[in-house]
Amino acid sequence: MSFEVKEKKEVRVVFLGAAGVGKTALIQRFLKDTFEPKHLRTVEELHRKEYQAGDVKVTINIMDTSGSYSFPAMRKLSIQNSDAFALVYAVDDPESLEAVKSLRDEILEVKDDKYTPIVIIGNKIDRHSERLVSSKDVLSTVELDWNHSFLESSAKDNVNVLEAFRELLQQANLPSWLGPMLHRRRETLPKERSKRPPMNKTNSCILS
Repeated sequence: MSFEVKEKKEVRVVFLGAAGVGKTALIQRFLKDTFEPKHLRTVEELHRKEYQAGDVKVTINIMDTSGSYSFPAMRKLSIQNSDAFALVYAVDDPESLEAVKSLRDEILEVKDDKYTPIVIIGNKIDRHSERLVSSKDVLSTVELDWNHSFLESSAKDNVNVLEAFRELLQQANLPSWLGPMLHRRRETLPKERSKRPPMNKTNSCILS
């Protein structure tokens, strides 16, 4: 007897990372296609977005969390209740990458599952001259040691934002419903924005 695996019609993703790495900016770029250059402190905000895909209604719940470590109980609850995780650091802030490592350890401990869907996002690649974190080193760690997906993005320039959400939703077992919708949205972007770093995915080749 064969069993059909049904895809979820609702998913909850949470964005975690140090303060000021651009978690809120990435979410706002995805939801509203806007960018606010001024950093506004976030405690915790839940965004709920519904999409109609044919006869099916798909709901995405996106949790935007504080970069402060003064809310451990709140962060633990967010981890327990979420299906997939975006761990965000800024490429001009090496300490924010260390925060990602700690958050990953916490997620794996809380979820007690090493196969928990996690996407590592290196944001702010528009700050070329201020980059302090090598994408090559992070890629090696994330894909070889952690077995997660990795990409770099810019909320400011709208680079790899849709791709980041697509990867999160796919890992949370909600791929086909939103694929066409995201594809259509990407086609509406200006041509020059399509020139983005390739998305690095699990099992891709690692540069030596």
